[in-house]
Amino acid sequence: MKKSSFVATVFGTVSAVLFALGMCMALIPEWDAFLPGIIFGCVGLILGVVTWLVWRKMEHKAPIRFSAKDVGTIIVAVVGALTLGVGMCFCMVWEKLILGVVIGLAGIAILLCLIPMIKGFKE
Repeated sequence: MKKSSFVATVFGTVSAVLFALGMCMALIPEWDAFLPGIIFGCVGLILGVVTWLVWRKMEHKAPIRFSAKDVGTIIVAVVGALTLGVGMCFCMVWEKLILGVVIGLAGIAILLCLIPMIKGFKE
């Protein structure tokens, strides 16, 4: 195993555990630890980004360049995931099943639009 892979595995695991623990602390009301949970979650996210940057540096990867297509793809992915999540919330939290299913299907349709955006059409 390469040194860079080992470092990325260890720090990635630590960051994922911190993020998951933070989200549990913030979202489980019985724990009564909302603010510490947000702090743990943010530390986990920051450590994950730092891990990714350190790994890229250790692998001697070129800096990342974003094009307009990349930014558009990211925006469509975020909107699709949020729409699907809102549909799930309508179904499970607010008990509005029909509206939740419709919104969730719209989110799935938006996410399916990513396939031709990324892969393109071939004849």
